[in-house]
Amino acid sequence: MIQRRHFLATTLAGLSTAALSSRMAWALDADNPYRKEIGIQLYTLRDAIAKDAGKTLQTVADSGYRQVEAYGFPDCDSIIQAAKDAGLPMHSSHFNSDPVVSKDDVGGEAFEKTLQKAKDLGLKHLVIPYLGDQYRKSLDDYKLLCERCNRAAEKAKSAGIQLAYHNHAFEFEPMAGGKSGYDVMIEQFSPDMMFEVDVFWVQVAGKDSVELLEKLKGRVSQVHLKDLNASVKTPAYKGVDKEAFEEIGDGVVDIESIIVKAGEIGVKHCHVEQDHSPHPIESIQQSIAKLKTM
Repeated sequence: MIQRRHFLATTLAGLSTAALSSRMAWALDADNPYRKEIGIQLYTLRDAIAKDAGKTLQTVADSGYRQVEAYGFPDCDSIIQAAKDAGLPMHSSHFNSDPVVSKDDVGGEAFEKTLQKAKDLGLKHLVIPYLGDQYRKSLDDYKLLCERCNRAAEKAKSAGIQLAYHNHAFEFEPMAGGKSGYDVMIEQFSPDMMFEVDVFWVQVAGKDSVELLEKLKGRVSQVHLKDLNASVKTPAYKGVDKEAFEEIGDGVVDIESIIVKAGEIGVKHCHVEQDHSPHPIESIQQSIAKLKTM
């Protein structure tokens, strides 16, 4: 009986290891859908883009990136044109979300124009990039945000566009009763409203990105891949220094497991991002090189 139990335990352990290896092989395989179509959030290159958008986007393409996520939409025509010239598809953009988060004007002219321009360009995703301090002082503020986002997401859906919210670390800070703003979002976002999960900021908030992705299964449209310096003490809800941002593979974020989980839960796109770097071009090249050799 003891031998049988030992055999079963050994067999099950072997199966578990094989299953894990199989999942990881999928994540690292050259045909991995995220690797084949790896994107970049262009905010990383904002200074270079301001100087020469065309040259910068061509460098992005030459470095091996296959799609881009813009910022500043709808007022980012230079990025749109440069991406087109470089042959880089643009499926998504962070956008000026004031009509949604502050003015409660989702039926107004500004949001209508944003949706129409996105539709004309063939964008499939628009992302709320940030929430100002004045709109997140209490759980009630977050509840109001959810109401506004849900209305905007319904309107965006009618235009064929998926609306999502991009996190930082502050959304995870415990507030009244230990509840966080992100908890409110999880509870109150409608099925039309999705999450764009930034794994760097999840890590800064002291959370596990893989666990969060599993919790949000079916509700995450896109993921931002970026790495965190090992010296950063978490949680750090108020933010971090510029030195906290690392090229992929140089920090503590488990990028491989995140890619696996993203595939399991149906994430559409993964985008490399590095908010700060003294040499952004070199940083994005290093990050994609690491992704190709993982």
